[in-house]
Amino acid sequence: MTQIRSLICLFILFSAFAPTAWAAPQNGIAMHGEPALAEGFEALPYANPAAPKGGVLRQALVGTFDSLNPFIVRGNAATGARTYVFESLMGRNGAEPFSLYGLLAESIDVSNDHQTFTFKIRTEAEFSDGMPVTAADVKFSLETLRDHGRPNYKNNYSKISKMEIVDDHTITFHQEKGDQELPLIIALMPILSKGAWLGKDFEASSLDFIIGSGPYMFSDVKPGESVTFKKNANYWGKNLALNKGVWNFETLRFDYYKDGNSAFEAFKKGDADFRQESDPVLWSTSYDFPAAKDGSVKLETYIAKLPAPTFGFGFNTRRAIFLDVRVREALSYAFDFEWANANLFAGLDKRIYGYYSGSMMTSLGRKAEVAELAVLGDAAKRLRPEMLDGTYKLPVSDGSGHDRKLLKKTVDLLAAAGWKVSDSGLVNDKGQPLAFTITIQNLDQEKIALHYQRTLLLIGVKVEVKRVDDTAFKQLQTTYDYDMIPMTIYNSLSPGNEQTLYFGSYGREAQGTRNYTGIADPAIDHAIEVMLQAKDQAEFEAAVRAEDRLLVSGFYMVPLYAVDQWVGRWSRIGSNPPDKQPLAGFETTTLWYEGK
Repeated sequence: MTQIRSLICLFILFSAFAPTAWAAPQNGIAMHGEPALAEGFEALPYANPAAPKGGVLRQALVGTFDSLNPFIVRGNAATGARTYVFESLMGRNGAEPFSLYGLLAESIDVSNDHQTFTFKIRTEAEFSDGMPVTAADVKFSLETLRDHGRPNYKNNYSKISKMEIVDDHTITFHQEKGDQELPLIIALMPILSKGAWLGKDFEASSLDFIIGSGPYMFSDVKPGESVTFKKNANYWGKNLALNKGVWNFETLRFDYYKDGNSAFEAFKKGDADFRQESDPVLWSTSYDFPAAKDGSVKLETYIAKLPAPTFGFGFNTRRAIFLDVRVREALSYAFDFEWANANLFAGLDKRIYGYYSGSMMTSLGRKAEVAELAVLGDAAKRLRPEMLDGTYKLPVSDGSGHDRKLLKKTVDLLAAAGWKVSDSGLVNDKGQPLAFTITIQNLDQEKIALHYQRTLLLIGVKVEVKRVDDTAFKQLQTTYDYDMIPMTIYNSLSPGNEQTLYFGSYGREAQGTRNYTGIADPAIDHAIEVMLQAKDQAEFEAAVRAEDRLLVSGFYMVPLYAVDQWVGRWSRIGSNPPDKQPLAGFETTTLWYEGK
């Protein structure tokens, strides 16, 4: 009897600590809490299941391309392949911060500690060549992307310690840490065809058509000019709820133009079916052409519910000139946003704050509470009181373009950092001038950079503005060979592993990340780690706000502006109204062809 009792106690003890899976595999999963859509939902809330099928959707892009592979560092990949040709195990509902539902996989089963998770692949799922999607393809995809793909794939997929193929349609993943987001990251991994890549160099930049399992296939490519996708008539997933009301066009064509003016003229002539406008001056002054006046072109404003894109001039702290935070702060004060908004942006822009501007995640106006202070640890001591209590704000100029008070503050901060006024401008104790180059890639960026250059010249800072083409700019981004560049960080309401790619110390040396400013701060690394391990929403938000405060206090960029989403579309293109869109705003995959 004693032996039996001992066995029972051991069983209870083991059960308490064993990673128990959910009672049943789930069709949906949320980063925090439960997914909003019940099993058996009809369609995504922002899609129109009754949308007609057929027609052509043409888009005008600026730039060029020399590759069809969007997963590698080499080459400049054509737009569209990841979205239209490839699929993942699960698909996202854009109306939720981060919830996924079964796509190639019919279910996911996650252990309580998140260290083990299993996907069951749909038996009907197949690639466009008719071959079934199997567990072997999933395993091949992770290994290939991890070892030969872009750095973000290596960063994420290296966390998988083991993969087990249970059967042809079942695969189990293991991780050492309980990264709460990793099951969702793997669920969003693009799935490649193992058979289609046999004998091919995955890392080579190529214009060869690539096989995927998505609703479209490559149809025609004119190098550097256009890429066309055709609907797969035998697409396996056309009846899934995730796909109702999306992928409505028979043909998608992306035409490339040398500059923004050419792309705009193409839209005005009807050679492009819609245009997302980013220039407030153009929006306020140039959308009065005949087709817009007679209603043939509809003009609409969409407001995203996500954090505003973090757009600004990024300091490359790998350069000695920008190592001192006082220099970066001073140069940030010198940008006269009020003048720029009135004279360059038709007064339509809004100044951003931090990296989660305008959302519930921002640290602006929020005092750092106990949970957040615990995440910050000793780093809290280096933050100013106004940074900790959420009252810090960016300076507001008098709009003159030469605000003396702000320029004096700039000079005083630079003096404290060792830069003194001389006959040849600001110099350090070695007589070296305070000089750097802003590298840009288009006219819109050039206008802003030239305004900034003029202001800095008033206090003796020598700035060169250098414009390069898209290919050269991408190469500079990859190798970090620049002083300052315009950069944009897109954050969501559910930031996670991508934060390491944006701000992790790893990216200061590793090429190809999006850590454009060269951040290497253990406190930021720690905040990201807490973010990934958070067990509930409160802990998660504390980590995100701690990260935001640390980034703001580091003055890694000159924060610029955010705009609403302005869209012009020809009336032949149907769309749900602005109030029925995902959190990110205007969604192109739900458009449809209305006819002439």
